[in-house]
Amino acid sequence: MSTDIQTIKKIAHLARLEFNEEKAQEMLQDLNKILNWMDQLRELDTENVEPLIHMSEEVNVLREDVAVNTVSHEEALLNAPKKDSDYFRVPKVLE
Repeated sequence: MSTDIQTIKKIAHLARLEFNEEKAQEMLQDLNKILNWMDQLRELDTENVEPLIHMSEEVNVLREDVAVNTVSHEEALLNAPKKDSDYFRVPKVLE
């Protein structure tokens, strides 16, 4: 399977791409290489091959997600550079 320069120009137009004639020829060669590779893949017998679902057989073991307060309000305020009773003081960002 191969394509021509008109097809490249049409694809470029649809993709909103612009390139000169030299780049169009390079794109044509690259696209033809990809299409030839796809033709080679079609020749393979994949009748008894299961579809690939995951890239590896490894299984992630994750812990249960439990919400826990690890730092109390008072402990968090101890590390604040500026504080006002129960709140953090930060510089103004809006006038």
